[in-house]
Amino acid sequence: MMAGHYTTALLANLKYPRKTLLYFLIVSQLQDLLWFVFHYLGLEVTEPADVFDATLSEMTVNMMYSHDLIPQAFWVALVFIVGKIAFRSTQIGLMGAGLVVGHALLDFFSGHPHYIFGLESHEFGLGLYASNVFLAIGIEAVFAAFTLWIFFKKENAMHITRTPKNKAAIIGLFVFGIVFMCTIATTSFRQWLGIPEFSFGINTNVPTLILTYAGMILYLNHFVPKKETPQA
Repeated sequence: MMAGHYTTALLANLKYPRKTLLYFLIVSQLQDLLWFVFHYLGLEVTEPADVFDATLSEMTVNMMYSHDLIPQAFWVALVFIVGKIAFRSTQIGLMGAGLVVGHALLDFFSGHPHYIFGLESHEFGLGLYASNVFLAIGIEAVFAAFTLWIFFKKENAMHITRTPKNKAAIIGLFVFGIVFMCTIATTSFRQWLGIPEFSFGINTNVPTLILTYAGMILYLNHFVPKKETPQA
């Protein structure tokens, strides 16, 4: 998943009055953020290098350290420790760890192929980005819509209100995410726009992904806290 993981962070943040949103947004996408780090370390090299050639169905990367099953135990433990120390709360640490587990479970149904540990081990997940990318996007769209519905319903039960404009800003990000994924599911920007072949000389795909993920985190961290306080 790309955008859907962020909805789990919004739900997690409802339980805590302290400023935990940024922490939850980051850990909900931890595996993907680690993927970018490992790409630059040469451990999870992502192709194609040219962002204009990239599609979800043809993007290739062996996410052995960031997404395979066995390393998840380490990332879960790390997130728990960071959350417990940073917020002095075992519950927040556990919630953060739960989001990491949730990311792995959601990727099982909608994501790139993942394995127990390495390409030669048993595949862990359906790998629908490669085999049926539009089904993968459909699963993400349904999950994101359902989770957002729960989020706003719980806020209403807590007497937290938002302006229609603020709600539209939050929902709009996820609509953008799904539309963007559909756009590059099987057809690259080079094909859509008729961009001639040329080489940047560097990998432009991963930096674009980093800017997209960072932009979504900052966007939600800005708009989600803009709500009216519960009525006394």
